[in-house]
Amino acid sequence: MNTLAILSLSWQHILIVAILLLLLFGGKKIPELMRGVGSGIKEFKDAVKEEDKPGAENKPTNNPPSGN
Repeated sequence: MNTLAILSLSWQHILIVAILLLLLFGGKKIPELMRGVGSGIKEFKDAVKEEDKPGAENKPTNNPPSGN
């Protein structure tokens, strides 16, 4: 059995999923959800780019609390 055939979606499937999302979340909530997803993807990409920099392993990722 071809696993890619299982995951392939036609335009009818995408339309049905879009209508269900609209019914479940409403028209006002969907842009907020997409904005959140977009910012999460952007943060992930920025974190990956930071790790790819040559000096990234020498930088501490979080500052230890001071002993005062």
